[in-house]
Amino acid sequence: MSLMDSIRRLFDYPEEDEYEEEEEFLSREGSSSDSTAVPEQSSRRNKVVNIHATTQLAVVLVKPERFDDARSIADHLNAKRTVVLNLEQTSKDISRRLIDFLSGVAYANNGQIQRVANSTYIITP
Repeated sequence: MSLMDSIRRLFDYPEEDEYEEEEEFLSREGSSSDSTAVPEQSSRRNKVVNIHATTQLAVVLVKPERFDDARSIADHLNAKRTVVLNLEQTSKDISRRLIDFLSGVAYANNGQIQRVANSTYIITP
């Protein structure tokens, strides 16, 4: 068995010889009868997925000024929206509390929090 045969078997591509024989058989059968022969398609080869059929992603930019804004940010995360959190204008104590709280919200939603710049975070649900 050659390398190409193993790759074809791995990706389930038919060998070129087998495919040509099938076309010859269909052309002979089609010439003897009036009906048009249509090759049968295997259901396992029909693995096409539309890449444009994905869900829409929503990104929300938030610049909280006080800890009371944490609830609305958590609501965005619970609604499966990505949050960009800009803490440049927020005091260090409130920023620390917000990060702690929103880390817990992200963890509860199986999400992640990642620092992307100084005082800027991305939280994904």
